[in-house]
Amino acid sequence: MIQKRSSRERGYANHEWLETYHSFSFARYYDSKHMNFRYLRVINEDRVQPGTGFGMHSHHDMEIITYILDGSLKHQDSMGNQSIIYTGEVQHISAGTGIMHSELNPSESDPVHFLQIWITPDRMGIEPRYAQRKLRDNISDNQLCLIASKNGENGSITLNQDVNLYVLSLDSGGQVDYELQPDRYAWIQVTKGTIKLKDITMEAGDGAAINEEKKLEINANNAAEMLLFDLS
Repeated sequence: MIQKRSSRERGYANHEWLETYHSFSFARYYDSKHMNFRYLRVINEDRVQPGTGFGMHSHHDMEIITYILDGSLKHQDSMGNQSIIYTGEVQHISAGTGIMHSELNPSESDPVHFLQIWITPDRMGIEPRYAQRKLRDNISDNQLCLIASKNGENGSITLNQDVNLYVLSLDSGGQVDYELQPDRYAWIQVTKGTIKLKDITMEAGDGAAINEEKKLEINANNAAEMLLFDLS
């Protein structure tokens, strides 16, 4: 079964410095039908204006992934990490017992566009960790690129949850079939272009919750990119 979550149906807020869409209930947006999907708790699509951002704030007991779609984001945290995340890079924070961090747009002229993803961990109270990866050199058209996994397979970021997270870039007319193992679930989040998932057309911003499907047939109507979450 495939249940499409249209971009237009998501929660929305515009704070002038921040324009944000929520696939699941978040902050002042509440929808009892869209609280989470399996371990996926948050998928926020954010656009932050130049010279602004999220000041120091705290997290605990959450796996937090930031994927930069366009622009750059400056990170600083209470563990002493300082870095800038650029287009096509991914950042992971395992908040564990607690972490303070800030995320600011360092540009004076260009907004930054990114996804922030929260995954509920399989263990609470662990030691916080930070990781950052460049992806562009590893992404090939029409091939899945594993960027995060439970066991850190193939150099991917290690998550404290049974989730495999892939980036899939498709050229126009490209096709990929993904085998979903029994008792596994999937979520697809389109970040660019238009795809067809079986007979369902999905555009940038659309998501889909998937269960009881053996094979996902993914076709691109034009150049497209998406995230695929494979979850227990």
